[in-house]
Amino acid sequence: MNAISNLPYFHCKFVAKPGVMVQYFLKRQGTLEVLEEPVPNAWINITPPFTLEELEEIANQFEIPLDFLTDSLDVDERSRFEKEDDVRLILVNTAILNEAESENDAVYITAPIGIILTSDHIITISAYETPVLEMFIEGKVKNFDPAEERMFVLQILEQNVYRFLNCLKKLNLKRNLIEQELLDSSRNKELKQLLSIEKSLVYFVNSLSSNELLKMKMKRSDYLRIGQDEELQDLFEDIIIDNGQALEMANIYTNILNGTMDAYGSIISNNLNIVMKRLTLITIILMVPTLFASFYGMNIPLPFSESKLALLYIFTISIVVSFLLIWYFQRKRLF
Repeated sequence: MNAISNLPYFHCKFVAKPGVMVQYFLKRQGTLEVLEEPVPNAWINITPPFTLEELEEIANQFEIPLDFLTDSLDVDERSRFEKEDDVRLILVNTAILNEAESENDAVYITAPIGIILTSDHIITISAYETPVLEMFIEGKVKNFDPAEERMFVLQILEQNVYRFLNCLKKLNLKRNLIEQELLDSSRNKELKQLLSIEKSLVYFVNSLSSNELLKMKMKRSDYLRIGQDEELQDLFEDIIIDNGQALEMANIYTNILNGTMDAYGSIISNNLNIVMKRLTLITIILMVPTLFASFYGMNIPLPFSESKLALLYIFTISIVVSFLLIWYFQRKRLF
């Protein structure tokens, strides 16, 4: 119930009926067709907005547990698989661009995609419009067929890994650009942007670790019923390897960013110390003319006080002493 109440309202591309967005797809003669009603071997994609009543209606219509739908909408749900009767659920986390990004928010967040396998259909559901599923809808993934259940699930997992890799490359490029800007200035804006990237990488590391564990368990238990199909086994192995590479990249970028943040923190602190030291030295140098002016402002007899050139003498002595101080500080490399 909490997963439903916290969901944002999204604008949908297609209008099927008010409320929940349900799309039915079937591959015919190499073309993905949008259907009005579900048929056997169809792919059913469910996108926001959601209400609990509509999800209950979908659960009853396709004879699936309601928890399979609501768990898929919880952004804090871990990657896992579950089976109830003949219905199987796979939850895998994916990278989502944070459209509500503020100055201190992560650039990317992660959210689960629910893949529900029934005897007649494959059902996908997510709390967000996910780029991974949109690639299938827009025909950007070749040679996929919802009727081939095992291959279709593996292709979703494969595209999800590619999504993480693509986002990691974008984050690393953005980090490099921000570092170049920080070389010329030490503003809080760039540091906050680095913090946003660091938050995204933390999300990625956690999600990729969870996804890797999920895939290893699925392979070990033969959850997809691949059996002795060598082609599917090789594809699954490649997906696990690519996921491991993405996780390693996320860890490397996180370590680099942590080192960068620490280095710039030290640089900023050192620059502040240098500025304070120089201001202190300038203050000491400027105290010399002030000291002479203060002495000769007293109403007592002082050297040169009766001379007509007293002001010139005082000014000259002040300048000479100030330059001697500057020479001394430079010799000691304090400037």
